Amino acid sequence: MADIDATHGSEPTAAPRDVLGPVRAFDDDHPPSRELLSDCVHCGFCLPTCPTYVLWGEEMDSPRGRIHLMSQGLTGEPLSPSMVQHFDNCLGCMSCVTACPSGVKYDRLIEDTRAQVERRHPRSAKERALRKAIFALFPYPKRLRLLKGPLRIYQASGLQRLVARTGLLERLAPTLATLDSLAPRLRRVPRPPALVRARGPRRAVVGMLTGCVQSAFFPDVNSATVRILAAEGCDVVLPAGQGCCGALSVHNGRGDEARGFARRLIDTFEGSGMDWFVVNAAGCGSSLKEYGVLLAGDPIYAERAAAFAGRVRDLSELLTELGPVAERHPLPLTVAYHDACHLGHAQGVRAQPRALLGGIPGLELREIADPEICCGSAGVWNVLNPAPAAELGDRKATSVLATGAELLVTANPGCLMQVAAGVRRRGGSIALAHTAQVLDASIRNLGTAELTGPGR
Repeated sequence: MADIDATHGSEPTAAPRDVLGPVRAFDDDHPPSRELLSDCVHCGFCLPTCPTYVLWGEEMDSPRGRIHLMSQGLTGEPLSPSMVQHFDNCLGCMSCVTACPSGVKYDRLIEDTRAQVERRHPRSAKERALRKAIFALFPYPKRLRLLKGPLRIYQASGLQRLVARTGLLERLAPTLATLDSLAPRLRRVPRPPALVRARGPRRAVVGMLTGCVQSAFFPDVNSATVRILAAEGCDVVLPAGQGCCGALSVHNGRGDEARGFARRLIDTFEGSGMDWFVVNAAGCGSSLKEYGVLLAGDPIYAERAAAFAGRVRDLSELLTELGPVAERHPLPLTVAYHDACHLGHAQGVRAQPRALLGGIPGLELREIADPEICCGSAGVWNVLNPAPAAELGDRKATSVLATGAELLVTANPGCLMQVAAGVRRRGGSIALAHTAQVLDASIRNLGTAELTGPGR
């Protein structure tokens, strides 16, 4: 599948102006909804759950503060650099959506606002260059895989450890230092074939997203997911040409780009005969479930997108709905489970992964303090905001280590990388795994060394 233009519809050429002169905050192309804004009663329940408010205690860096700024924008206030900064500071973690007693749809509000910012706010040359680089790389699995060879040499040569000890990269290039700290240890894992048959009687045909970062840097998670689905009676369809789902783009206001990715993914899997579409990355799953909204104005794709979205399931959701048929073997482990924000808050999927892990004999599940606070990954937020992201990562790592668990489990590649970096900075040690890897180890009776051995 050919790559689509990573910059299409993303860079404003000139900020539209009113007849009277000042730059208006929002144009008429899907500004934040007055009706949705009016649902907020400014009660403050969102404040202790908002990571940026927890960090800084700044009202305008809380959900209700940003809602106030959106309302000001609708009444004619210009899109000032300070207003944009407060919108940019939002991680999009949706913790406020869970906490809100009034049901404010902050997720819709911030996505519409970010799309306005990307169209209308002229960023500095440095900001434009960084964002252009990010979105020319991260949504493209083939491009990411090209980095694996140099990265493998960098890690194996010892140069990565030397650079970390000097601290120079962190002082001279914080963004590169963040990328360096997040890079996982690479493993050679064969790619699964385009079709994997169910073991035993077939219960469902499942399409599966292989993802961008997931396929390039966590191929073992995808392989484990395929084995679990096959063991539970599913034919698994994995077209080799599938691309990005558009999650990073839509979460950062790049609507045209996101819609392009969505259309191509729908085209790729239509006709596959799938009953369900399974996702093992939380951020991707939340966006895929919103395809009906994303493409609602497309006369060709609107109905197809809504039908596609209705088939999307997180891995833990589908396994819970199907019920287990494969035997679970003992894993005598203490496990801390981390709710990825876009699984827990955006999708409301919390009980299912805990139930699956709790169904493994010998496994003890431990909860993490302040689970509603984001780890600081938030798609590419940690790359755009390395210092506050590291602070949030350190807070999460401290809470994780306080559980005394042997293994941290979560369902998102960004969270795995972010928490791992935080644990290293705290001088701690804990093995990390995706939910799929734990289930796979139990089904295959691999024992605990597969999850907690050297390099984990």
